[in-house]
Amino acid sequence: MIYLNLLLAFLKIGAVSFGGGYGMISLVRETVVSNGWLTDNQMMDFIAVSESTPGPIAVNMATFVGFSQGGLPGAILATVGVILPAFLIMLLIASVMRGFMKRKGVNAFLEGVRPGVVALIMSTAVTMGLTLLFGVGEEKLRINVFGLVLLAVIAGIAIGYKKIFKKKISPIFLIVISAAISLIFNLIFAIS
Repeated sequence: MIYLNLLLAFLKIGAVSFGGGYGMISLVRETVVSNGWLTDNQMMDFIAVSESTPGPIAVNMATFVGFSQGGLPGAILATVGVILPAFLIMLLIASVMRGFMKRKGVNAFLEGVRPGVVALIMSTAVTMGLTLLFGVGEEKLRINVFGLVLLAVIAGIAIGYKKIFKKKISPIFLIVISAAISLIFNLIFAIS
């Protein structure tokens, strides 16, 4: 039954999500947490891993969630579920409608969808930030001092890099720096 649930849940996510992987994060989080497959904290860990591994974040999340719930068959079904709707839609568009993007109605639709996608991404970022940094939504509120300090350090590095080199720093480099700082911090405090 879990296999069918994974397939249907990720088919739904893939069918109704606009804006790529980041637009899907809120739907994946809501679906996964409401089904009791993962907690909010586990979901944040899955998002972090999905973001830092190669490939589209939505596909990575589907694969990780599917594997956590149903092993390899679960990973395959969740991944197929999230990819299949977009694949079929693009196949239909490519085969039926030439010049589809030049139509005014299509452009008007996309102009309306974009702000909604931005709102979904911002909502997810705020929710994840409040949960991670302050424990909002958990049984007991807590302040994650290390998380706040790390956020400030990474933001400082990004801002400093942009001021010095006049260009944005690679997000991959920021992820590596963040992981290294966290690893060093945890090694220091685990030893003492």
